[in-house]
Amino acid sequence: MTQLTEAKKGVVTKQMELVARDEGLSPEEVAKGVAEGVIVIPKNINHNFPPRGIGKGLRTKVNANIGTSAEHHDLREELTKLEVAVEAGADSVMDLSTGGDLDKIRREILNRSPVMVGTVPIYQAVVEYSERNGDFRNMDEDFLFSIIERQAKDGVDFVTVHCGVTRKAVELLEKEGRVGGIVSRGGAFLASWMEYNDKENPLYTQFDRLLEIAKKYDVTLSLGDGLRPGAIADASDKAQFMELITLGELADLARKEGVQVMIEGPGHVPLDQIEANVRMEKELCNGAPFYVLGPLTTDIAPGYDHITGAIGGAIAAAAGADFLCYVTPAEHLRLPNPSEVRMGVIAARIAAHSADIVKGVPRAQERDQMMSEKRRELDWEGMYQLALDPDLARRMRKESEAYMKEYCTMCGKYCSIRLNPKVKKLEVKK
Repeated sequence: MTQLTEAKKGVVTKQMELVARDEGLSPEEVAKGVAEGVIVIPKNINHNFPPRGIGKGLRTKVNANIGTSAEHHDLREELTKLEVAVEAGADSVMDLSTGGDLDKIRREILNRSPVMVGTVPIYQAVVEYSERNGDFRNMDEDFLFSIIERQAKDGVDFVTVHCGVTRKAVELLEKEGRVGGIVSRGGAFLASWMEYNDKENPLYTQFDRLLEIAKKYDVTLSLGDGLRPGAIADASDKAQFMELITLGELADLARKEGVQVMIEGPGHVPLDQIEANVRMEKELCNGAPFYVLGPLTTDIAPGYDHITGAIGGAIAAAAGADFLCYVTPAEHLRLPNPSEVRMGVIAARIAAHSADIVKGVPRAQERDQMMSEKRRELDWEGMYQLALDPDLARRMRKESEAYMKEYCTMCGKYCSIRLNPKVKKLEVKK
């Protein structure tokens, strides 16, 4: 049984109750959203942790990507990144490892993670096959599905599968001509395999096989955007939307089979196209939760892409996106270090919370209201406790000359709140 099959029968599971409590909603509201496919609860039957929901009416969630590469793989460092991401408030992590002992890395992350864990199984399939047999393009479909099942059995809660990278979509992309081409690693792997073997994408042609694995372990399918734009100039092109149409069709099939599903989205998108991209996903995919990478609003900010991602993420979430994949300052440059993981999570959480205020998510505005009251009262400890990053706020104030005073060094003794004691006595509208 999956969360979706239970919800369709009118059953409120323990997981739905926990999500409802976390969100300030009734269990019946959560169950209804799961049954309709507009809420997912990614929780593998083999992974024990407090579940969180993603989707309509819920708090916008944040994911942190961690994982090794062939050039840099240190399990201890990745576990530190996991710890940092969770402490910073990430709702999930994805293990994108491509170097080292991939099974060991994933299992250690799963054993230690108190939040949901996602993967991209084709990464391990390509790496493992290449190391054993050479050119990954000779890999057969059975090997790919065996990796998906292995990861599902281990307890992975959601998997990114690029089922919409079809031959027709790739041909359209090549015909149109892109500045950035295919920037999704999984999308590039599949496009290369398809061309070499003159075959269609097995994740598309054997989607029923994928559904059986997902149903067995209650793994949520995150239908990946293998043809997402990796350059502003490529945003919202025909290939991107052809893939999205396919993902919408597959999402309907998954729901009918009782498999939870969400949709991944772009990518690099200019400000004026973000809302339209979100609306199109919701329309074509019947309200399925939308998981966006950023989106990044400019191509020219290496070293600051956590900011470009937060700008795009706030706009996307306010328009209806449900799940933000963080972007770190190291994006496009190298693997992030633990400090950059923290910066990426906080930036994405700022974007998510800013959008939740606009969306009217329960308790979102309340926290800002409380912060305003603490500022009015010059209650510094109260402000720290409400801050998204309490440690940074406390440290920055402690570094100032006015640390032991009521006011701060911005206005000093001319602090407006301090000079106008009447402000403290005003009744604040609830």
